[in-house]
Amino acid sequence: MVWPDVHVILSEANNLMLVLQRRALRFVQGDRARSWVGVALMLLGPVACRPGADTAQGTAERFVDAHYVQINLAQAKELCVGPAFAKVEEEQRLTTGQVIDETTRKPHVGYSLVEKREEGADRASFLFDGKIRFDDGGNFARKWMITTRKEPNGWRVSNYDESE
Repeated sequence: MVWPDVHVILSEANNLMLVLQRRALRFVQGDRARSWVGVALMLLGPVACRPGADTAQGTAERFVDAHYVQINLAQAKELCVGPAFAKVEEEQRLTTGQVIDETTRKPHVGYSLVEKREEGADRASFLFDGKIRFDDGGNFARKWMITTRKEPNGWRVSNYDESE
């Protein structure tokens, strides 16, 4: 089933959380006892809108975070099986000797879910629109198709593809 308006729903949920965070900030400014509630809302708000890690979408988003945002191939590989696992292993082989750590200048990567396609109870695909920005002002966009499947140990990424 294709839900073309899923990104609209997620966008509205994020907008609602921003409104709640702003209200919490104003609330915090009035009373110290209330400040803990406001701080908790500001910190937990973005987390509350994310799908659970034990869902197909949550697994796909964790993969995109690890692979594209954090550039952490070892963490991304933990979420993979089949062709996706082999692709990440090949990327690790190709980048052997290139250290990516806190001192590495990384691009700023953002993404949004464009389309979700459920293919039965044990398979789902997600199309993400990625925006990559560099500190020098350069930027570009990519589309990431992430395919997940239900395994005995939970949802895993079974394949992924990138396009312009």
